[in-house]
Amino acid sequence: MKPALLVVDMLEEFVHGRLKSPQAEAIVPAVRRLVEEAHASGVPVIHTVDSHLPFDYELKIWRPHALKGSPQAKIISELTPGEKDLVFEKRFYSGFRDTGLDAALRDLGVDTLIVAGIHTHICVLHTVMDAFYHRYKTYVVRNAVAAFSRQDHEYALKYMEQVYGARIIGLEDAVGILRRGSGS
Repeated sequence: MKPALLVVDMLEEFVHGRLKSPQAEAIVPAVRRLVEEAHASGVPVIHTVDSHLPFDYELKIWRPHALKGSPQAKIISELTPGEKDLVFEKRFYSGFRDTGLDAALRDLGVDTLIVAGIHTHICVLHTVMDAFYHRYKTYVVRNAVAAFSRQDHEYALKYMEQVYGARIIGLEDAVGILRRGSGS
């Protein structure tokens, strides 16, 4: 098993801004711990981030948010990427759609994803869907993802598990996978 940590949309817009999840700030320590463990274990850390153009179709639904180059499209300071971390900008819900993420993961030899971030029922869900289609073994860290509501969160976790075979795990289990995945 060769894992990577995939951090989805931990942006100012979704943690502190207009489209924040009520639980967003609560998951920051868990996501930060995963990032620190991945760094310590030599596991790749990859951020996928909304970076919209003003005419993106999604903005018809959600109104302008996380526009490319705006303060709202920045990764929160608690999770500022390290020099070896990768950041993939996205204009769609999925971190795989038109980003080059799959090619980078293949180049790194990654076959397993540990997923954290926002929003469980939107960008996390669609990223996990594409991870399934690209044949990655996927783990979603229950207490390191958040949605607009508890109902949205639980629905998405159950859906990812039942439909895409994602394993829903706790923080300590994720830490264990990061440590084992690096061979330590």
